[in-house]
Amino acid sequence: MANPCNRQPRALDVPAPLALALAALLLAAGCATAPVDSRPNIILVMTDDQGYGEVGAHGNSMIRTPNLDALHAESVRLTNFHVDPTCSPTRSALITGRYSSRTGVWHTIMGRSIVHRDETSFADVLAEAGYATGFFGKWHLGDNSPYRPIDRGFHEAVYHGGGGVGQTPDYWGNDYFDDTYWHNGEPTAYEGYCTDVFFDNALRFIEQQQAEAGSPFFVYVATNAPHGPFLVDESYSKPYADQGVPSPMDKFYGMIENIDDNMGRLAAKLDELGIANNTLLIFMTDNGSAAGVTNTHPTQRVGSTNAELLARAAKEESEGAWQGFNAGMRGRKGSEYDGGHRVPFFLRWPDGNLGAPRDVANLAAHIDVLPTFADAAGTPPREDLDWDGTSLLPLLRGGDWDDRTLVVHSQRIRFPERWRKSSVMTEQHRLVNGQELYDIQADPGQLTDISGENPETVAALRAEYDAWWEHIGDRFEQHVHLDIGSDAENPARITAHDWLPPDDSVQVPWNQGHVSRAPAVNGTWNIQVTQAGTYEFELYQRDEPANFPIEANTATLRIGELEETVPVESGASSATIKMELPAGKTTMHSRFLAEDGTERGAFYIYAKRL
Repeated sequence: MANPCNRQPRALDVPAPLALALAALLLAAGCATAPVDSRPNIILVMTDDQGYGEVGAHGNSMIRTPNLDALHAESVRLTNFHVDPTCSPTRSALITGRYSSRTGVWHTIMGRSIVHRDETSFADVLAEAGYATGFFGKWHLGDNSPYRPIDRGFHEAVYHGGGGVGQTPDYWGNDYFDDTYWHNGEPTAYEGYCTDVFFDNALRFIEQQQAEAGSPFFVYVATNAPHGPFLVDESYSKPYADQGVPSPMDKFYGMIENIDDNMGRLAAKLDELGIANNTLLIFMTDNGSAAGVTNTHPTQRVGSTNAELLARAAKEESEGAWQGFNAGMRGRKGSEYDGGHRVPFFLRWPDGNLGAPRDVANLAAHIDVLPTFADAAGTPPREDLDWDGTSLLPLLRGGDWDDRTLVVHSQRIRFPERWRKSSVMTEQHRLVNGQELYDIQADPGQLTDISGENPETVAALRAEYDAWWEHIGDRFEQHVHLDIGSDAENPARITAHDWLPPDDSVQVPWNQGHVSRAPAVNGTWNIQVTQAGTYEFELYQRDEPANFPIEANTATLRIGELEETVPVESGASSATIKMELPAGKTTMHSRFLAEDGTERGAFYIYAKRL
């Protein structure tokens, strides 16, 4: 019988899925080598709250980003690339290739920042295609099973809780330095600054994959920096303060410079391992700038022409009154104007036949990222996943690219409202909030509303929005349910971050500082009891590591129609309640009642199936 080891084809001779199968057969047959998998490694780096203007190569004369500038020079740059105006919506669209509201995400709290369990992520798709997958940093799409990175296709994950270090679901007391993060679901202490830690672990994962000489890898690094609170070593922030950059922008810039240093480390590692050419490397950000533009910056003042704005900005800069840089755009994080959702997108893949580094001005968005990854990995489009985006590779390789209309919006309320903080986009126009029309080619600062002179264009774009609204509305009345009693997470740690409040006037305690102020507020969790049985619930006012005494006399827990009340012992940091529960979807509501009549919910609950 012929030796199968003599039948090794070159990787380019067979489709990627067949190459993987043949490789496994050859290895099983005892062959010393297997076909080289020529598919690219994929690395996506996304920073948090860094705007288009916080890159030196985009014209910011104050910030120092030499490594990002070098990547900019080596990349195809999509200069008309859009995301949602805030954190979780962008992330949900990014990982699913579908508009954020279709995944159940339109807020950053209230359970509205969690992608529904039946959605499929880019890590799911790439893992199925044989990629080793790793995630490092900010997830902000669910802290409980089955919504964590390790439930969404990632083989390795190091991440903080909630939407930022120090937020309610994060490990109690984290402050960016020497923190405890979750490693594959388990709290683990790390030394160093948050951004350094996430890149450290990403680089370690990359090295391990290369050492094992196996499948290609997918690495998603999503830094929490430069999201507030603005904490960074003074060696990064003081040089900016000394140059007159106002606070907290000096720290914001310092956090970005630290990110830039880590991008340099990443580039050096790819070169060292000899894999830079066959690695698809993307850098982007999740929304417009949070702290890189002051309220008095010229681009935030409506009523001047674009030329006047730029001239005023140059004059103020020359006079030393640094107000930030927004690349001539109106709006910041959360805004429906381009400054809220147009972001950097650098794509470098030397072996990818993308042509020379250049700017590409075609309209593109976060929903295009997953289809692009699947295309690069040789995975056929998945009709069952119903992506809204399309692969960018044909565009970048000079193929046809149809005109398109895209929509982004910012809701940040319990139930979405039509036309709220929305932008309907074409390559020529922006229709803002269904009323204001801007010629984005002639008026990139969105200063002159031309809706009155162009009623037909307004009507056409309103019709596009109407169709889009119908398309995204299936989840508006649905709720995600947090699992308790699951073998994947027992006990489950559930926090007030995911409360659904009684109305939009109630401020959900989304960070640990707010929790520490003990607001007299409450809300309801939607949960799924995965297995019938006896459950033990530990209710906390502050999280367990804080060891803080509950400010109440009684604790009550209501799950569906079942309710139990227990006394709170003086000085106790937790109250324990046991219940017999049937399996199924239900609601959970807690109450601490103080002697003076003050009521508040338990901000943390540990639910354990016994």
